Amino acid sequence: MANFIKPYNNDSSVGHLSTPITSSAATKAFLGSLPAYRPGLSPLLRGLEIGMTHGYFLIGPFDKLGPLRNSSIALLAGFLSAIGLIIILSICLIIYGNVTFQKTSSFNDRFSNKDLQTLQGWGEFNAGFFVGAVGGASVAYLILLNLPG
Repeated sequence: MANFIKPYNNDSSVGHLSTPITSSAATKAFLGSLPAYRPGLSPLLRGLEIGMTHGYFLIGPFDKLGPLRNSSIALLAGFLSAIGLIIILSICLIIYGNVTFQKTSSFNDRFSNKDLQTLQGWGEFNAGFFVGAVGGASVAYLILLNLPG
């Protein structure tokens, strides 16, 4: 088993182990297809896609595990709780962006791979995240509302 696990690029100071899972082509292809790493996406589209996924899955825990889970308004309470959490997360993203990125991007930076690492790019990401998360939570609410039984 020790032959399968070794330091990444044979450099033990990196702090990452190279295993058959972490070094496989399938893992690299899967991670490369995630919106955070996919090339060619604007920060707005990255945020929109990440927000839709997170918003869609936020209602379930609030609906099924929340304090109003046995009441007739559990789904509505879960939806409103998810919207509240999305607002809190968006405020946290604003604070993080303002603290981390101090300069605005120039015209040439808009089309580089580092467009998310500017204050303007992070603002677009946050706007996309908020709209996508509210939209994803709304879609999940409407689906659960109209499911029979």
